[in-house]
Amino acid sequence: MRGGRVAVVGGSIAGCACAAVAARQGADRVVVLERSPGRLRDRGVGLCLHDARFAELEAAGFLDARVPRHRLTRRRWLVRDGAEPMGRPLWDQPFPFHSYHWGLLWQALRERLPGTVEYRSAAPVAAVTVEPDRAAVRSGSSPGFEEYDLVIGADGYRSAVREAVCPGVGPRYAGYVCWRGSLPAERLGGAARRWAPEHAVTVCFTGGQCVLYRIPGPGSGGPLLNWVLYAAPPDGALPPEDRASVPTGSVTGPLADHLAMLLERHLPPYWARVIALTPPELTSVQPVHDLAVPRRTAGRLLLAGDAATVVRPHNTSGAATALNDAGALEAAWRAAGSWPELLSGYAAARDSAGRELVALGRRLGAAQVEQAPDWSTMDGAGTVAWWEQQVAPTGFGGHALAR
Repeated sequence: MRGGRVAVVGGSIAGCACAAVAARQGADRVVVLERSPGRLRDRGVGLCLHDARFAELEAAGFLDARVPRHRLTRRRWLVRDGAEPMGRPLWDQPFPFHSYHWGLLWQALRERLPGTVEYRSAAPVAAVTVEPDRAAVRSGSSPGFEEYDLVIGADGYRSAVREAVCPGVGPRYAGYVCWRGSLPAERLGGAARRWAPEHAVTVCFTGGQCVLYRIPGPGSGGPLLNWVLYAAPPDGALPPEDRASVPTGSVTGPLADHLAMLLERHLPPYWARVIALTPPELTSVQPVHDLAVPRRTAGRLLLAGDAATVVRPHNTSGAATALNDAGALEAAWRAAGSWPELLSGYAAARDSAGRELVALGRRLGAAQVEQAPDWSTMDGAGTVAWWEQQVAPTGFGGHALAR
């Protein structure tokens, strides 16, 4: 099926990938509506992609090996022990992943869009309407509605398109947050020699955990250290009616004090010092949410990425899930003879996958944060058994790409 007019609401990873699919499949017009006024490449958080997922996505045309990435091979699980500055080892887990800088990955996807795709920045969508044979959007840059044959909602966890597909459905706050930070790895100095570059680290403590790994840095500045610390925030630190992220450089007051307390009380001295090197302007807070929508399509509307499935970060599958949505869209498009067939095929391919990933994220969140074991009593065999109980039978790192 070729031709038609397609709007993609949201121009980040899922949006760029879906726009590329629409262009490859011969849409007459493809418009991307991105709410942010500037380029997204400055987002410096890290993410990981399983080696098998990368191979599939490379073969499908979404990624290539020129995208800057950092090889990871092992994940070391540690717990604080007074005799060990780096912590007592619990498990040395095989970890066949590569890590990415979010902004650099987005930039590569953005640059792969053909020139026929119209990418509009500073174009927040104010309203979406749905009809059986068309959809329309009104953005901040347009005085009225523009009609399309298909509107793809890739506009994140606060999706305007999702409200039109599933009115009143939104992400659920998990009850804890993640503090995030990054800093140039060279700031570790001699301490870096105690931490192999290909190792990710997970430090476990009662009520939370901290994950650290290196990611590519922008330009020629060398790699960055990326870290994520999960724990419940202090009471009253987040507005109860709107638990939005606290952007980079704005973490002050109780949230900053609570992070300092967690480092002092729960992390081994080595890792507490490493995280304390992070300047305030490179620290943020992200409340943890999850969501699996009851349906991904309505009329000529389709949801992808975080608009459809908000998965807790423990799964290490966010980027893979977004790109797999685009892959499923392309497979459905190739097989369809009409727009309704395309939408039906896409929903059939991705509905259950999204629910499985959300369920896995909830299990991992409960096991690692909300109802974590007494780590002081755990050994290697116990940690492996605990882990396998959480990930079976779904697996880890995202689903295989559907063809």
